[in-house]
Parts: sequence; structure tokens; C-alpha cells
Amino acid sequence: MQIYMYILLGAAIGFVAFFSGWLLNARMGKNRILNAEDRVKRILEDAEKEAANLKKEKILEAKDEWYKRKKEFDSDVQSKRSKLQVSEKQLANREENVERKLDLLNKKEVNLQASERDLQEKAKRIEEKEKDFTRLVEEENNRLERISGFSREEAKKQLVENLVETAKDEATQMLKEIRDHAKQDARKEAQKVIVQAIQRSAADHTVETSVSVLNLESDEMKGRIIGREGRNIRAFEAATGVDVIVDDTPEAVILSGFDPFRRQVARMSLERLIADGRIHPARIEEVVEKVRKELEEEIVHLGENTLLEIGLHSAHAEIVKHIGKMKYRSSYGQNLLQHSIEVAYLCGIMAAELKLDTMLAKRAGLLHDIGKTIDKSVEGPHALLGMELCKKFNENLIVCNAVGSHHEDIPMEHPIAALVQAADAISGARPGARRESVEDYIKRLEKLENVAKGFNGVLNVYAIQAGREVRVIVSHEKLDDAAADQLSHDIANKIQQEMEYPGQIKVVVIREFRSVAVAK
Repeated sequence: MQIYMYILLGAAIGFVAFFSGWLLNARMGKNRILNAEDRVKRILEDAEKEAANLKKEKILEAKDEWYKRKKEFDSDVQSKRSKLQVSEKQLANREENVERKLDLLNKKEVNLQASERDLQEKAKRIEEKEKDFTRLVEEENNRLERISGFSREEAKKQLVENLVETAKDEATQMLKEIRDHAKQDARKEAQKVIVQAIQRSAADHTVETSVSVLNLESDEMKGRIIGREGRNIRAFEAATGVDVIVDDTPEAVILSGFDPFRRQVARMSLERLIADGRIHPARIEEVVEKVRKELEEEIVHLGENTLLEIGLHSAHAEIVKHIGKMKYRSSYGQNLLQHSIEVAYLCGIMAAELKLDTMLAKRAGLLHDIGKTIDKSVEGPHALLGMELCKKFNENLIVCNAVGSHHEDIPMEHPIAALVQAADAISGARPGARRESVEDYIKRLEKLENVAKGFNGVLNVYAIQAGREVRVIVSHEKLDDAAADQLSHDIANKIQQEMEYPGQIKVVVIREFRSVAVAK
């Protein structure tokens, strides 16, 4: 029973607690709703206030922008009005100028019309005077024909002939004066440059021969050189390409050959064979081959030393080799390497005087005859062969042109080419620098005299100073002084065109008049 009471009491307490909780929650929810409504009202009020403020700000900004735009528009309108006013003034000024010009044109037109009338009247008067003048000239011509006995055409012809002769004399005289002045100026500068170049590069030259003499310790060595039945000497000649002459000359053997390189190989080989004492065909071939290789190496060193001596930069190995070969080549008996070195120095000195590139000038001078070192089986002028060789190994185009044109095989394209030609002539023209056979020398002198004898008025021709000067005796009756001066230039030009010669040839024309009387 008590248990049921406790249960009922617990149920009653639980119901009371539940009801109390429900009432409390209901009141709290109502309060929350009221608070939320208050917050919503406050938020709406704040939003309305903020919207009103924003509206006022935007209205103010719009008003400011409107005033700003209005101000800019007013200023723009004002500037355009000012420009329009300026343009109106300019147009007004132009209208005034146009009106003034129209007035001037009208006045000029009136003056021109008056001038035209005057000119027409003057033209009529001139035409009448021309008719009178033509009539008077015709009458005078007829009178002159009757007086002189010449027709008009004959008189014209004679007058023209007189004028032509007079013009020729005057032109010849003027030409002589111009040449004299040009010679004086050019001679001074040329002499200055060339003399300085020659003085600074003077060199001794010896004319090489085609034989080399090898001295022996005794005549017994001749027999060993010849060998049994001449086998040693035949093997030696076959290996070197040089003739060995063993004659009655005491303690000497002569090596003969036109190739200096082969002669040098033969001389050195024979010296070594004599020093070694073993002279037989196998040993001869061995020594000759060894000496040839040594000389080829020496050629390379010689080419390098030559470049260093002149002060040039390095060149292609083949170019260096060809430079070294120049030592064993000759030009008219003049050693080619010494000649080329001298030409290089002369070109460098003259280029310095003329403010040109001295290094290029030296290089062109050194290589100008390099074509003479090319194998003889290759045909063509040595100048063009040398030019092709320089082009092949990338030498400067100015150097290539100077090499190819120093004998005028191709046109000269740079002043350095002319310097190379001049330096080549200076080096070859030195007394004793070159040689030629007596037969060629006599033929050259005869041809020189015959060239000068072919001109009208020439009486005698004499080639003197080893062909460096030609003296021409002319008739004083056929040629006057001016014609004699012109004749010297004509002869010089013909010699240049028809002959080849080293250096220069001076042409002297002599015209002499002698009046002889005898007192009895």
C-alpha cells in the first residue's frame, strides 16, 4: 500500500515539475519573440537612416559632377569662340590681301598689254632693219668677191683653214704649258716619295749564275765521284737533275742547272757524300732525298723569318712555303726573295708617305711575284697565277688585285696596286740588278730605235744608257717646237704599248736649226 502511495506521490511530483517546465519555456519563448521583433525594428530604422544618408550623398555627388561638367563645357565653348574670332580675323585679312593682289594683277595686265604693243612695234622696226642689213651684207659680199677674186665658198674654206691652224698652234702651246706645270708638281712629289723610299731600303744585288762550283781537297776525289764506269755520276745526276762537270779545273767540280733549288740540293748532297766517304748509287739516293727534305723544311722557316723581318702577321702555311721558295728563284738574274723584300719595303715607305695602309702595301709588295714559285706545269702569266694563289688562301682583296695587276694584266682597283708596280720598277731598274743576254739586249735596243723611227719628221734615233734613254733627232723644217714636244709624248706612249722593259725609258726629242754663212 505504501508502495502505491510512493508511486502516486512520485507521479504527482513529476507532473508538477513537467508543468512548471512547460510554463517556464513558454514564457522564455515569448520573451525571445519580443526581443527579436525589437531588433528587427531597430535594424529597419537603421537601414532607413543609412539609405537616406546615401541618397543625400549621391545627390550631392551628382550636383558636383553636373557643376564640373557645366564649367568644362562653358570653358570649351569660350575657347572655341576665341578660335572662331581669330579665324574670322584671318579670313578678313586674307580677303583684303586677295583684293589688293587682284588690283595689282589688273594693273600688271594693263601694263603687259601696253608692253606687248610696244614690243610688236619694235619687232616690226627690227625686221625692217634686218632686211636692210641683209641687203647691205649681200652688197658688201658681192663687192668683196669682185675685189678679191675669190668666191664665197673659197673664202670660207681659206678662213676655216687659217682658223684651224691657229687653233692647233694655240692648243699645242696650251697643252705644253699644262704638261709642264703638271710635270713640275708631279715630279716634285714623286721624287720626294721615291727618293725617300730608295734611300731607306738600299740593298746590294748580285746576279746569280746557273752554275755552282764545289771545291775538293784533292783531284783524287774526282774519280770517286765518277765511280766505276761512271755509275756514281750518272746516279747523282739522275737523283738531283743537275749536270756534274768534271774537267781539268784543279780541285773543283762544277754543278750546272737552271733550277737554283736543285743546284743547292746537289751541292749539299755532294758535300755530305765527300765528307762521309761512302759514294755509291744507293747512298747517293739516300743522301739526296734527306737533303731535299731538310731544304723543304728550311724553306718554311725562311718564309716565316721573312714575314717577321718585314713585320707582317702570320700567313697561310702554303703562302709561307711559297715565300721561302723565292730564295731559289730568280727574275732576270735577280734573286726573287731579295727583290720581293725590297719591293715590300719600298711599298711600305711610299704608302706611309701617302697615308695608306702600310701593312697591306708591304704584304702586296712581298707577294707580287709569288706566281713565279708555282710549278711550271701550270700555264698562265705569273701575275694572274699569283693572284689566284692569294685568293685561294684568303689574302686581302686589295693584295690580290695588286698582285694580279702589277703587270697590267687586270685593271688596278686601289692606289696600293700602283705603288707595287712602281716599287717593282724601282727595284728592277737598279744598275746591275738584272741581266739579259747580249742578243736580247741588242734586239731590244734595235726595236726601241725602230719604234721611234716610224714617226714623221724623224731623222736619226740613238738608244743610249743601256736602253734607258732614246734620243730622237728631228727635222726643223717639218716640225716646230710645239710639234717636237708632242712627238716625245707620242713616242713614249708607243714604246709603252709595244715593248716590255724594266724601269723607265726617257725619250728626248732634239730639234736644231743652224744658219751658216761664209765670209770671203
